[in-house]
Amino acid sequence: MGAGIAHAFLVAGAAHVTIVEINDDAAQAAADRVASDLRSSLDRGKISGDLTRWTKNLKVSTDYAAFSDCSLVVEAVPEKWDIKVSSLQRAEAQLTDAAWLASNTSSMSITELGGTLQRPERFCGLHFFNPVPASKLVEVVLADETSTELEAQARSWVEALGKTPVVVNDAPGFASSRLGVAIGLEAIRMVEEGVASAEDIDNAMVLGYKFPIGPLALTDIVGLDVRLGIAEYLHSTLGDRFAPPQLMRDMVTRGELGRKSGKGFYTYE
Repeated sequence: MGAGIAHAFLVAGAAHVTIVEINDDAAQAAADRVASDLRSSLDRGKISGDLTRWTKNLKVSTDYAAFSDCSLVVEAVPEKWDIKVSSLQRAEAQLTDAAWLASNTSSMSITELGGTLQRPERFCGLHFFNPVPASKLVEVVLADETSTELEAQARSWVEALGKTPVVVNDAPGFASSRLGVAIGLEAIRMVEEGVASAEDIDNAMVLGYKFPIGPLALTDIVGLDVRLGIAEYLHSTLGDRFAPPQLMRDMVTRGELGRKSGKGFYTYE
């Protein structure tokens, strides 16, 4: 997600984009991923020029101090509370008073995350969707302390990226994750109960309800481990209707995480 967000800002014309990763290998992998996505955009005619024109504005680092001259930082670490808080606090410590901070969390409370920061009024949610370059939606999530100035800024950033902002007030799962995970979990329960195959369930939603992709294929793209983390959080905040099915837990335990592992509800070469 972080590489996709960086790609989106580069293509939109950001003067410089900085990615901070956990170690050198991850930083290099992020740089390679962005370069690959930019090359794909060039091949499809979405951007013009040569690759160097775009990659020259990208910097990767393992040091949070690299954020010191950034006007906006978007956190995109895994959906684990302690990791989120640590990353946000370390990023905020490097920012100027005029900079803005956002989280790409798909479910965690923006108000509670903001409560761990020194300047919660300069913090909001910017929930991007995967794959970021192709997705047209970004949820702008407003915390209790989010300033009206930041709300206007966030709308303008999203529109500058060529995407549509949907503004929601802070609530568990916001709008998209709450509805999307509910459908996904029920689809997994149907597989678990032997109601139908994964393919037939997905086809029912694609052909019958005009979904662009079935809920189980989408779960494979998002990652079963990611969706399990979101479901566990929603279960703890919204109750048993978001309890993760045992099949989901078993698949994650077996390492069947979806596309990234080569196997989920479908098998990938």
